[in-house]
Amino acid sequence: MIQIPSDLNPGLVPLAFLLGTWEGAGVFDFPGEEKCNFGQEVVFGHDGRDFLEYASHTWVLDAEGNKVRPLESESGYWRIDEDRKVEIVMVRDQGVVEVWYGELADQKPQIDVVTDAVARTAASGPYSGGKRLYGYVKSDLMWVGEKATPEVELRPYMSAQLKKVVSPEEVAEMARNLPDMPDDGIAFFR
Repeated sequence: MIQIPSDLNPGLVPLAFLLGTWEGAGVFDFPGEEKCNFGQEVVFGHDGRDFLEYASHTWVLDAEGNKVRPLESESGYWRIDEDRKVEIVMVRDQGVVEVWYGELADQKPQIDVVTDAVARTAASGPYSGGKRLYGYVKSDLMWVGEKATPEVELRPYMSAQLKKVVSPEEVAEMARNLPDMPDDGIAFFR
């Protein structure tokens, strides 16, 4: 069940499924770079204004699932308008700033976005644009990212399946909202 914070800007309710901390793993594979499994933490937060704050950190995993080294980090801001159009401003640790546009699907928690503008520093690697799909599927946040460079056409390069991290405060809130246990304990599960 998706919780909608009482202080969430009303215009952001369609994006409420993103809120929270998400952790999981995925696969990185792009020509000219080492294919690897990665771990990821994504945080979507808000402060009552008309945008979600976003931060993502990924790291290379070894065969046993241990962190080896950082892979990519990015942060930014997500907005949505009354027509379900989504815009994202994002900055990446490689020296790239992007503007993404897309939309939230009708009747399902799925967001498709593509880059509209890319600015790179002299130190960044080649990059000309991307496409991403985010979806809330069976309580997991799943996403796939596509990337293009001057040498490589747009192609998938990262994907992950993330599970929501529940804080002790959220567990306490859920416990407060549980119905009373029946005397026999079994009727609760009927």
